[in-house]
Amino acid sequence: MIAWTIYITFVGAVLLLLSPRAFARWIALLTTIVALALDLIELVRTPIADLAHFTTIVRVPWVLALGINYHLAIDGVSLTMVLVTGISAVSTVLFSWDVKERQNEFFFWLLLVVAGCYGVFLSADLFLFFAFYELVIVPKYFLIAVFGSTNKEYGAMKLTLYSFFGGIFVFVGILAAYVAAGTLDLNQLSQFQFSPQLQSWAFPALFLGFAVLAGIWPLHTWAPTGHAAAPTAGSMLLAGIVMKLGSYAGLRVAMNLFPQGFQMWGKWIVLLGVIGIVYAAAVALRQRDLKFVIGYSSVSHMGFVMFGLAAATALSVSGAVLQMFSHGVIAALLFAVAGRMIYRRTHTRELDVLAGMNLSRALPFAAFTFVVASAASMGIPGFSGFAAEITILIGAWKTYPGAVWITGVGMVLVAAFTLRALKQSFFGDARSTVQLQDGRVALDPDWNDQQTVTAAEKFGACLLMFATVAVGLYPKLLLDRIMPAVEAMRFLQ
Repeated sequence: MIAWTIYITFVGAVLLLLSPRAFARWIALLTTIVALALDLIELVRTPIADLAHFTTIVRVPWVLALGINYHLAIDGVSLTMVLVTGISAVSTVLFSWDVKERQNEFFFWLLLVVAGCYGVFLSADLFLFFAFYELVIVPKYFLIAVFGSTNKEYGAMKLTLYSFFGGIFVFVGILAAYVAAGTLDLNQLSQFQFSPQLQSWAFPALFLGFAVLAGIWPLHTWAPTGHAAAPTAGSMLLAGIVMKLGSYAGLRVAMNLFPQGFQMWGKWIVLLGVIGIVYAAAVALRQRDLKFVIGYSSVSHMGFVMFGLAAATALSVSGAVLQMFSHGVIAALLFAVAGRMIYRRTHTRELDVLAGMNLSRALPFAAFTFVVASAASMGIPGFSGFAAEITILIGAWKTYPGAVWITGVGMVLVAAFTLRALKQSFFGDARSTVQLQDGRVALDPDWNDQQTVTAAEKFGACLLMFATVAVGLYPKLLLDRIMPAVEAMRFLQ
């Protein structure tokens, strides 16, 4: 049944091209809700024991001459990623409810990104995996280049070139695995004994290619630029789902297929991950554009994912997968507030300007949402961010205790730039030169006709807040499904 998330999302995208404009947003919303419902049914219905291995759900011959199959499978890791995709997709449509220009085209590209992500997380054939992985790039480009704002063409092209650059390394690694093993089946490849010589160069090629999309330092510069240029939906999808494609692929393909190569290069991934945590947090502290702050925050939090994966204990890797879920929800919520609730009504993202508006009075729901998102991002207990990061750090302590101490610096910087952004965005001192109007945004009279936070935005925000609180209070719900799947992977044997 979970395979239908791919088919339903693609069908919804096609219907958008054929339907009248008045139905576009409703088709997009219905499509994403049905897909999320299938995700939740799978979460509740599937026994935990069945999620310990990458179990086939669909297998149909595709290109027989090359041994390529349409092969989908699921385990606890992929189910977690499918779930965050569904949650992010529904909230993204809700926060795009008032898009007026080229609605059909906008939601068409949005659903293509979502469908491609579903395909990546469920693929069990390397060719199919790569096809879905590359499919995401094209709609990503058009979402930003057509519907974006600040330097949108530059941001879209930079993101696309980085993605294709990484894709070259991925293709070479996949080709090497296929030539050596004679199969593209991920389950068979995970049992094949590749030579140490092949693994010594194929692993870094694959992992580096995937890590580009995960925003690994120093190949992270596309991320803040892309987030700032993208429309709100684009930023939410990039941070919520697309960046997770790289980290998930690094785990599922590179680390699991080439365990000896991972052992050779793992310490360097730890180094890059820790540098990314501290460096991106320090840079975020100096940013004046709210979207750039959140963009660098995403790079810093993805550094935790890389650190958890490279620490190579069952607990740290499980924490990294939980962090993928957590960051997907939290980053989507932060970008939704910054891009939709704030920018749509103030037409600025400059923290110095926002500090003079005291938006907490004009937009109390937005202020509350941003407080929740900030608390989750800082890793306050009770939110998913805390559950994920503490799991990573406890697991990593066994193998890299020194690196755990260094990440503490990054966590302090995360708290510093988050509190700074929160105060200046919503709790600054109102200036007498700024007009105030009850229930409206404090700005010049030309913008005082902007509406307060809409019902669609409130529903989208509540969905994301519920997700981070639910997992924060009861992380066992996901960890019980993630850990058996992680423990079954070859690089931990």
